[in-house]
Amino acid sequence: MCGIAGIFGSTWKRAQLEAMVAIQQHRGPDAKGIYVDATGIAGLGHNRLSIIDLSESGRQPMSDITGRYLIVFNGEIYNYLELRQELRADFEFRTRTDTEVVLAAYQKWGKACLDKFIGIFSFAIWNEQTRTLFAARDRFGVKPLYYHTQPDGSLLLASEIKALIAAGVPACPNSSAWATYLAKGLYDHTEYTFWNEIRSLPPSHALTWREHRIRIWCWYNLAERVGQEFDYRPLETVQEEYLSLLTDSVRLRFRSDVPVGINLSGGLDSSTLLRLVQTVQGSDSEVKAFTFITGDPQYDELPWVQRMLAHTKHPLVVCRLTPSEVPQLAESVQWYQDEPFAGIPTLAYARVFERARSEGVIVLLDGQGMDEQWAGYDYYVCAINGTKAGVVQGTKESVVRPQDLMPEFRALAKPFGEPRPFSDPLRNLQYRDVRHTKIPRALRFHDRISMRVSTELREPFLDHRLFELALRQPQERKIVNGTHKWLLRQLTEQLLPNDVLLAPKRPLHTPQREWLRGPLRDWANEQIQTALEACGGEWLDGDAVRTAWKDYCTGRGDNSFFVWQWISLGLIVGRGGMKQEAPK
Repeated sequence: MCGIAGIFGSTWKRAQLEAMVAIQQHRGPDAKGIYVDATGIAGLGHNRLSIIDLSESGRQPMSDITGRYLIVFNGEIYNYLELRQELRADFEFRTRTDTEVVLAAYQKWGKACLDKFIGIFSFAIWNEQTRTLFAARDRFGVKPLYYHTQPDGSLLLASEIKALIAAGVPACPNSSAWATYLAKGLYDHTEYTFWNEIRSLPPSHALTWREHRIRIWCWYNLAERVGQEFDYRPLETVQEEYLSLLTDSVRLRFRSDVPVGINLSGGLDSSTLLRLVQTVQGSDSEVKAFTFITGDPQYDELPWVQRMLAHTKHPLVVCRLTPSEVPQLAESVQWYQDEPFAGIPTLAYARVFERARSEGVIVLLDGQGMDEQWAGYDYYVCAINGTKAGVVQGTKESVVRPQDLMPEFRALAKPFGEPRPFSDPLRNLQYRDVRHTKIPRALRFHDRISMRVSTELREPFLDHRLFELALRQPQERKIVNGTHKWLLRQLTEQLLPNDVLLAPKRPLHTPQREWLRGPLRDWANEQIQTALEACGGEWLDGDAVRTAWKDYCTGRGDNSFFVWQWISLGLIVGRGGMKQEAPK
């Protein structure tokens, strides 16, 4: 898990590449490297977080034995040992890294190597002979890759937006992206970012650059891989296959030369992950488990976590977030995010990674992805009964307030045409969440807060093999008589206690609503005022915002999403945009 950077063209300077590497140091504090080809047309930069093969031989940029190909790689190829064995007849490996396996796989199979990988990745490979760049991003977009093209066709790419800005890309807010976010609650759903002229390479996409021309294409289409036909094989057959894939997915993600831990909530998904860890490692496993609390029993899941760990040897590390910590932590997390994040739940999760690092745990496993596979969210019922499902869950009212925006600014919001690749509405909604809403947002938040403290996050349930099998299952195996994730519950009934199996779905929340009205009210007010000073009159209707904020503070409504939107505006745009130094 690392940071990568690259500049390709004829008008750049080495200092730009050095600046990109320097500002991404948190992504890889163990080593850094820069390569500039002999002609000066290409430069690669790398920040290394050592996970596999901790020796010096794992440094990057890494070249093949001929020196023709060079790679910078961010991520993990979990099946690299199997691929290494397959490639041994054609290549003499000099390291134990998965990076070298990626380079060899590309040499043997070209762009088709991507289909061979089980893992998370963004990487760039430079061919010195043909002066061609090949870059790619994993199927679900776990690892980021941003790019900027200049008028002359030069290309800059990096793991984070701030690296492109450090190289000289102007830090100009994208008004349309902000309007879409504030008016519709949408973000991370397209390749456009909150900054002009900076785009995200979409998940499951690849890129080539040659002679100042760029080409981008989709190399993995989940809907096409799933197909339209449902899987009506016997339930027992599907369960056996799915459990085998689950176990293999967890087993592969324990491949590491540094300590691995697990992040737990009290729900079905985390509990399933815990049991699979014990299946893979044995009942004597002492892998550390981490969970966060806020001190509010209405939200904290500590009792459920303790119940799951009661008969295991896993040490539990409890990470508490208090209101007094939020202002400073929010400023720090915002700097690493570059774009708006989800609010106080993200801050609580950031505490988990901080504590893991301090405990010597460099890799954390997490249970993201089951809800999207098996229709776990309450709003999936909307797809069945024909009502529209919103893009943000957990509130009884509209999550956004477009009426508080200036009309000309509000008109800049872009509509979102929800994809409908399947013939049934439930899978279309699941696909929307995987490709455009829930998963992309969560992965961006989690990547940045893990990398903020130089830790790696692995998501065993975000395995394409699991998604393909789950999305082939008919509706009646997902929601039965109001019970969500039905087949998963059937599968795990021998693994988990009944109170976990039958527990209702509990969205992972914090007392954000209560804190913003209570102990964080002055801080929230300060951020909103900052946003109004920076954007009032052009973006925000000041009187409408102040009235809505006052109503919120008096206890009206159950929705704090729009309040956090305004706080985000204050934290980012109101503070002068992108700072080039992390907050103290």
